[in-house]
Amino acid sequence: MTQRAPFRPKQSLGQNFMHDPNMIRKIVGALTAPPDAHVVEVGPGTGALTEVLHDRYNTFTALEIDQRAVAYLNEHLPNVDVRETDALEANWAALAEEKGGPLYVISNTPYYLTSQILFVLLDARAVVHEAVLTMQKEVAERLVATPRTKAYGILSVLMQLYANPEYLFSVSRHVFTPQPNVTSAAVRCTYNTSEEPSVDVDWMRKLVRSAFNQRRKMLRNSLSPWSKDQDLTLPNDWGRRRAEALRPQEYVELAEYLDAHAAPRTSTE
Repeated sequence: MTQRAPFRPKQSLGQNFMHDPNMIRKIVGALTAPPDAHVVEVGPGTGALTEVLHDRYNTFTALEIDQRAVAYLNEHLPNVDVRETDALEANWAALAEEKGGPLYVISNTPYYLTSQILFVLLDARAVVHEAVLTMQKEVAERLVATPRTKAYGILSVLMQLYANPEYLFSVSRHVFTPQPNVTSAAVRCTYNTSEEPSVDVDWMRKLVRSAFNQRRKMLRNSLSPWSKDQDLTLPNDWGRRRAEALRPQEYVELAEYLDAHAAPRTSTE
């Protein structure tokens, strides 16, 4: 598990292979999946996490886009269900149906794919119960950031409304090969669609993105497709506040208000 990587990590795939056994066990241990759960690892690479996961869970699938890694895992861990699949294009609903239950996802996530993976899992939250992901520490801090802070933004609002993110612990650059130039962190996201807002996540994403894309402006300006173009006054004097001032739940109230009072949302993209 701690041997040298059998092939050179590809920079184009953002590969930083984990090699420290203590950190590997700590990350795997952060997954709260029961022994009979179906666990999916995204981007297993050389199988550092995979070996521990396969020993711990009877039903386990690994999704890997790198053909070299797929060949290596098939040779060295022949009992593991390794699928040459791009996780960004995977049919998560079909996989959950195939396995007969909700999925638990774990990944040493490539930095450049973090936001995309987060949104893919957000879209698949009806069939994904939990995800434990490593990512750049600054991104992890954004997920749990509070209003009126520099880190608070689009990811903060969306993830706190639809995914219940938890910052777990920092991950030193020294546990990776090659060593990245940044510190990482492990995050756990728990999805419970029965407790999420009734506001459609795609509509919420458009609204929050519009607000934060011009975060220095007051909301009456950053949300001008509604406030100015439609001559609509935002409630609670929110038009005079900036995007970072509203709590996630206030964005729910704002979305509901615009749903009820604004014209169809065709000018927000």
